[in-house]
Amino acid sequence: MEYSCRFSVRTGLLALLLFVLLPGCSQKAGFKRSVSEIDHSPLSGLSAKQGDTDWAGFGKPVASGKKKGTRPEFDNLWQRIVSLYALPREYNFQIERQLQWFLKNPDYLDRVQRRAEPYLFEIVEQIENQGIPGEFALLPIVESAFQPYAYSHADASGIWQFIPSTARLYGLQQNWWYDGRRDIDAATQAAIRYLQKLNRDFNGDWLLSLAAYNCGEGAVQNAINWNWRRHRPADFWSLNLPRETRDYVPRLLAVSRLFANAERYGIRLHPVKNRPYFKKITAASQIDLKMAAELAGISMHKLYQLNPGYNQWASSPYGPHRLLIPMENAKLFSEKVDKLSEVTKVQWRRHRINHGDSIESIAEDYGASVDNILKANQLSDTRLDPGTHLIVPLSDEELAHYNYFPNPNTPKRSLPKRITRSSREKIFYTVRRGDTLSKIARRYAVNPKDLARWNGLGRRSVIRPGTRLAIASRNSVSRKSASYGFRSYTVKKGDSLTKLARRFKVSVADLRKWNKPRTGKILIPGQRIKVHSRPAG
Repeated sequence: MEYSCRFSVRTGLLALLLFVLLPGCSQKAGFKRSVSEIDHSPLSGLSAKQGDTDWAGFGKPVASGKKKGTRPEFDNLWQRIVSLYALPREYNFQIERQLQWFLKNPDYLDRVQRRAEPYLFEIVEQIENQGIPGEFALLPIVESAFQPYAYSHADASGIWQFIPSTARLYGLQQNWWYDGRRDIDAATQAAIRYLQKLNRDFNGDWLLSLAAYNCGEGAVQNAINWNWRRHRPADFWSLNLPRETRDYVPRLLAVSRLFANAERYGIRLHPVKNRPYFKKITAASQIDLKMAAELAGISMHKLYQLNPGYNQWASSPYGPHRLLIPMENAKLFSEKVDKLSEVTKVQWRRHRINHGDSIESIAEDYGASVDNILKANQLSDTRLDPGTHLIVPLSDEELAHYNYFPNPNTPKRSLPKRITRSSREKIFYTVRRGDTLSKIARRYAVNPKDLARWNGLGRRSVIRPGTRLAIASRNSVSRKSASYGFRSYTVKKGDSLTKLARRFKVSVADLRKWNKPRTGKILIPGQRIKVHSRPAG
């Protein structure tokens, strides 16, 4: 009895103490929330009701569709983009730092909005249809500032900044006529497929996917593995990634936050109507772009703005022949282009010179003028180099001056190089264990940056043994001899430069060049000289 009484009193006191302490404990527990749960997310502090966010002056969302599951409609594209946001709502000093940069550069935000306007509806449509986060509609702001002709030191091009190798993997053509990396429609589809693939590889983590889009899957996976081996967290914020990537992901999160809270941050958003800006129209065959602009009633500047993928004056003879035409001009263009014959669609041809060709024979084949061909190609004589190309004006109307113009906006270094016998000759090298881009560049006397660019690599890319690299050699060494390397030869009695050149199947001029200033007109027995060795057999 005495024990049970003491137990009852003790139990009562404990219960009373817990009753008093529990509210205090629950309040303290509230301070243990993660950063992402605190009221600092991109949409934090905003009313949960659509239309009560910072969209004053831009119109409110139109009533949602009557049927369950239909998409809500918006007057303005910025509203629609924010409604599709799905990235983690986090906030930290890295995002804050990027946010402050944008706030200090309002002119930049103003420019990118205006550049984005022609392309934004198409991008948002594809993103919504594929079910990826709406923030990715703003990724071209971070990648290229929505400049379709943007070109990076790593050979990346277009608003989505594809490097050549990744572009080829995702079906984007790149040739003399056309670069799919700058094609707004094709490149957007490829970028979405690439992001979806990365998201699958990183188990649905969009921040890791975004990091991999910037620095490559290998770099992100290596950073994850490094943390795993040390039993550390492997989320984006915990990884040791390149500085550019550590800024890249917060930059997109910061710009997304700005666009969702424009009024609060004093950012003016230009109204962009939630409707198509252009229509995709496919011509049946190759078409002269100047003629297309005239048929559509638009300027060449406008045509190249909407169709930046075309490098030259016409669509590629092999396709695509798709043109993006402003909506208000699309019907007129479609009606007119259907009435054109194949012959009248193109006013110029590109002819590959074969052995035996002459300006006269080419002019006769195309029904063109010799003088016009010379002027169009800025040739001072009629000598031709087989394997190169000529532009042939199909009209026999006399050209007053050179007036064949490729796309003037195309970055010259992004065009495929024209390699002739008188310029660089491309050779190939198979990477061996221990090789680096710098070592290979030194071996072939080329710039490491050029070597990386020729192969669609970053300057710090890791190259694997067995990889085949293209090298545009500046030397006059033949393709075979360039791949063998130098060896030393001791001059014997009776040797001459002519005999040695014949023996090693090289030229006398090359022997002199490789051995300057050690060789004169006469070789001395016992003298050591450098020659390119040939492989056994």
